[in-house]
Amino acid sequence: MNAIKLVAIFLIAAGALGLLYGGFSYTKETSSANIGPLTLQVKETERVNIPLWVGVGAIVGGIVLLVTARKS
Repeated sequence: MNAIKLVAIFLIAAGALGLLYGGFSYTKETSSANIGPLTLQVKETERVNIPLWVGVGAIVGGIVLLVTARKS
């Protein structure tokens, strides 16, 4: 399997996951304080939304890459 086919499969899978979940979230530590034996940490959860057109574009791009890779 060559690199173009792998990229195409990755794009299709990523586009499908983007459409299925609509985004992803992650947790980042914003501040922490050590006061003697106590440790205070503040963590925030951020959400990144993936637009619908990005997911569809990734799927279409992956399909186009697969079709062009087969013709070559």
